[in-house]
Amino acid sequence: MRYEEIIKDLKNRIFYPIYLLHGDEPYYIDALTDYISEHVLSDVEKEFNLTVVYGLDVSGSDVVDHAKRYPMMASHHVVILREAQNLDKEIDQLTLYAANPSKSTILVIAHKYKKVSRLKGLEKMVQKTGLVFESKKLYDNNVPGWIEKHISSFGYRIPESSSQLLANSLGNDLSRIVNECAKLMINLPAGSTITPEVIEQNVGISKDFNPFELTKALSMRHVFRVNQIVNYFGANAREYPAVLVISVLYSYFYKTWIYHQLPDKSRKSAASALGMSDYILNDYIAAAKTFSYDKTCQILLLLYEYDMRSKGLHNDSVSGPELIKELVYKIMAA
Repeated sequence: MRYEEIIKDLKNRIFYPIYLLHGDEPYYIDALTDYISEHVLSDVEKEFNLTVVYGLDVSGSDVVDHAKRYPMMASHHVVILREAQNLDKEIDQLTLYAANPSKSTILVIAHKYKKVSRLKGLEKMVQKTGLVFESKKLYDNNVPGWIEKHISSFGYRIPESSSQLLANSLGNDLSRIVNECAKLMINLPAGSTITPEVIEQNVGISKDFNPFELTKALSMRHVFRVNQIVNYFGANAREYPAVLVISVLYSYFYKTWIYHQLPDKSRKSAASALGMSDYILNDYIAAAKTFSYDKTCQILLLLYEYDMRSKGLHNDSVSGPELIKELVYKIMAA
């Protein structure tokens, strides 16, 4: 089931005796766990019927003992196992419980940052008696659309230039994106349009100096503009660490590499193949004109090398800002 479908069922008070929420994107896992914790029981019922435990502090048997308790003056006893990825003792006990879970208990297993090991059999068993939800990381090219949908659900508007700016600056960490979007919306009247200027004023992301603008400047070989942006990154190294900048550059040139190899480069076909809008495709067409296929391959190798150096491998104490200057110089010379 999709996240929206699970929330809809919960609002309609359609419950499962056991929920296994797992995967590498923590945002949806936290959101579902919090919703169940806050809305299934009334405030009075929570006092005796809501149990929250953490994987580092309990064993599988402890969780099962809680789950087997009967509710007191409520229809359900809600047991939430947070940080289940830290549960090391007696995980098999959860699998045994999942084979025949209590009908009056709602057990939530919140297992973040990775999938549950298939060796334990827990996922397979919960699929039979409860609900399994795998929370997957969004691909980078899906993040702008996700931001637009999230913002519009609150009655605000956001143009593609703004969603792209947020996506390129914040990556695909949905929790961070949601927090930054909340900062934007809290300072604006409902129905407002979130422009790049609004983002710069409220989130601290520069509309003129960010990794997205750097890729555009590189695609045009705009030397002065590239130097401006790189110097800005150097003066604001905490907000623009080398790892982040290199990640954005790699994604950009990897998509340029794919564009070079497309058999059909018509705008509609290319945009569909790259998973982006026609508006964003313009930047990749420009990059492909500036950097040939062979040069793009050279740049990808450079980016791999500098990614390793930014993480401490074969790096003779060169600072992050200096690494970016070196890298960009070599890209421009390619």
